[in-house]
Amino acid sequence: MTNHWFRRVLPIALWQLKQDRVRIPVWIMSFLAVTLTTVTLFESLYPSAEDRMQLAHSVVNPAITALLGPAYGVDNYDVGAILAHQMLLFTAVVVAVMSILIVTRHTREGEEEGRAELISSLPVGRLSNLVSTLLVQFIVYAILSLFIGLALVSINIPSVTIEGSFLYGAALGVTGFFFAAVTAVMAQLSETARGTMGLSFAVLLTFYLIRAIGDVSYEPLSWFSPLGWMLESRVFVENNWWMIVLVFGVAVLIGMFAMYLNAIRDIGAGLLPSKSGKPHASKWLKSPLGFTIRMQRTSIIAWSIGMFVFGATYGSVLVETDTYVAEIEIMAQMLGEDLGTGIELIEQFIVMLGVIISIAATIPMILSVYRLSKEEKNNRIEQVAATALSRRKLLGSYVVTALIVSLLVMGSAAFGMALAGTLTLDELAFSTAFNAIIVYLPATWIMIGLAALFVGLGKFKGLTWLYLGYAFIVVYLGGILEFPSWMKSLSPYELVPGLPVEEMNWSALFSLLMIFVALIIMSLQVYSKRDLKG
Repeated sequence: MTNHWFRRVLPIALWQLKQDRVRIPVWIMSFLAVTLTTVTLFESLYPSAEDRMQLAHSVVNPAITALLGPAYGVDNYDVGAILAHQMLLFTAVVVAVMSILIVTRHTREGEEEGRAELISSLPVGRLSNLVSTLLVQFIVYAILSLFIGLALVSINIPSVTIEGSFLYGAALGVTGFFFAAVTAVMAQLSETARGTMGLSFAVLLTFYLIRAIGDVSYEPLSWFSPLGWMLESRVFVENNWWMIVLVFGVAVLIGMFAMYLNAIRDIGAGLLPSKSGKPHASKWLKSPLGFTIRMQRTSIIAWSIGMFVFGATYGSVLVETDTYVAEIEIMAQMLGEDLGTGIELIEQFIVMLGVIISIAATIPMILSVYRLSKEEKNNRIEQVAATALSRRKLLGSYVVTALIVSLLVMGSAAFGMALAGTLTLDELAFSTAFNAIIVYLPATWIMIGLAALFVGLGKFKGLTWLYLGYAFIVVYLGGILEFPSWMKSLSPYELVPGLPVEEMNWSALFSLLMIFVALIIMSLQVYSKRDLKG
């Protein structure tokens, strides 16, 4: 009976690894590069005990605790403790995102595209595909944990101990496997890949908020979040391995629950009931734009809510700007040499937050445009292209949808930061925080234009993500690493005036708008000429 349920797990796992032979190594190398660069940077920025203690005093406040988790080892705030406090939670969240994307791809997305049905027609077990997915995730995170541990040991910093290094890697690994199991459950509940990702990201956000509230105001609440358990390992300070064992044990139980749900449902169906549609489509839904927006409605709402929370979280930190920025050298370098005081310093901080939030908000815009490419890959565009609908109008509907997404997610983030900022700071004007984000709309439209161009070409779509990553590095590390001005000018976000510190530059915004129009014209032209892939 067991063999019947789990037959041919290993061949399917090898096939999945082959599918991700580029994706997974890129993820792992990215985590290694960021971790090594960060710990080396911390060592150079805080060489003396006095520098580190000054930093320790600045991080013991509610705002930083909500964002990064509680600071452990502040009595001896060495490089290891700094790394664990400043980077472990954020890196774990990104690892969780990696799990959600990959597991969704091999479970629910595989069912949508017909791969799961093809596999099930072969002599394989009923649960083999799901078990293979979880097995691959376990192997990937075991490798990630090992590599992170070895990399940290290799830099030979006294406070970055051997035990702490491998515990740091294990904390990231078990977090990734935990959310792989959670996503596996969501894949059984939802009948679409979009629904699976939406539910999984909602769980991740909920756990993050529960931990933040618990760490700040009611510590027992943090025990209802696996992120809180992971932070209780107190890496490089107390090295509590049993907390990592707890996260892994619960992840195994969740994975087993996912297998049970998979065994009792039909392929292609979800356990959550689907909402019945209307008997007849409305006139709006029959239009290309209306249909495109309807297909992306759930993700648009989810991203808008998420960006509102993201903006509000950073808005609540503005009250601690003097403490967080003035006493932390790395933040001072990111903001520039001419630091002000009081409201001037807060406005400088708002400028940096505005561009970071804008870059994050660009992600759903790119995804909105790339949805057309995914539909083409799944052979669903041929049916549309066979009608009287022109290619230009088809691509244009996705571009317009992305523009609507930009207004909603940027507006939500701006409103969240402005609302939270004004509630905690009487001297801050609502328009000051709001405009600091909204002004970056033309820069985000450049990314929409690039995404549309690559969809039109039918290739090179990964370059948009690389360019967005480059823009983030320029913004986040450009001041610290002293990038030359020409490297910064390659990012569209650097061409936008940093309100409210800088004056409005309408000519720069108009130039970005003209570039966007040119990109859209080229994308419409090439998309109308090339053959569809099918």
